[in-house]
Formats: sequence, C-alpha cells, structure tokens
Amino acid sequence: MNSIIFSAGARILVALLLVFSVFMLLRGHNLPGGGFIGGLIGAVGFIVYALACGTAEAKAALRVSPEAIAMVGLGIALSAGLAAAPFGEALFTGIWIWVGGDSYATAALKPNTVLVFDVGVYLVVLGSIVSLACAFEEEV
Repeated sequence: MNSIIFSAGARILVALLLVFSVFMLLRGHNLPGGGFIGGLIGAVGFIVYALACGTAEAKAALRVSPEAIAMVGLGIALSAGLAAAPFGEALFTGIWIWVGGDSYATAALKPNTVLVFDVGVYLVVLGSIVSLACAFEEEV
C-alpha cells in the first residue's frame, strides 16, 4: 500500500503494540496475559507494519528472521522446562529462587522458570505468526 498516512501511523502503532505486548508478557501468569497473548499482540504490530510498508521492510525492522526468533523461543521454553530436573522435580515444574534476602518473602529479586517459559512462548508465537503472515503477504 502506498498511503503515507497509513505507513506513518503503522510506525507509531507498531511501537505502541510492542510496548503493550511486553506489558502483557510481564503481567503474566497470575493475571490475564502471558507469553501467548503478548506474542499475538506483538505479531499484530508487525503485520500492520507489513501491510503498510511491505514484507521486506517489516522483516528488516525485525532485524532477525522470524523463523530464527521462533526457534530461539522454542529453545528458551524447553530450557525452562528442563530447569526443574536438577532439583528432582517433574518437567516444566515452576522453580523459584530468591536473591537478596533470607526467605522468599524478604527477597529483593525472585527469578523463576515460569517467566522464562513465558518469554519462550512469546518468542515462538511472535516469530511463527509473523513468518506465516509474511508468507501469506508474499503470495498475494
């Protein structure tokens, strides 16, 4: 499409949608949101950008191929699932650790494998949906 208004609006919209998708990702597991919906929202941003500016420019904006993003996300999600094995737990069991305190309640930082898994799902959904949408756009 050769609309100046649509391409300028798409640049602003993709930035807003990516910020909102990261918000939904981080809001995650205990509230509505998480990696899947965050990845879908981010993919919608790039789809709008691809409709406005073309698939070549949308892939250039990603800077990494969408297939590679999906594969890295799959590896991250799998590593989060395997992280429970050294602790003697079942696969994909959530593991929480605390940093900077005597217990979980007083800890300053509480990293967990659930967030790592959600980041992996986010990348898988983002990469696969953008890859499919670019393939469909190139066919038309």
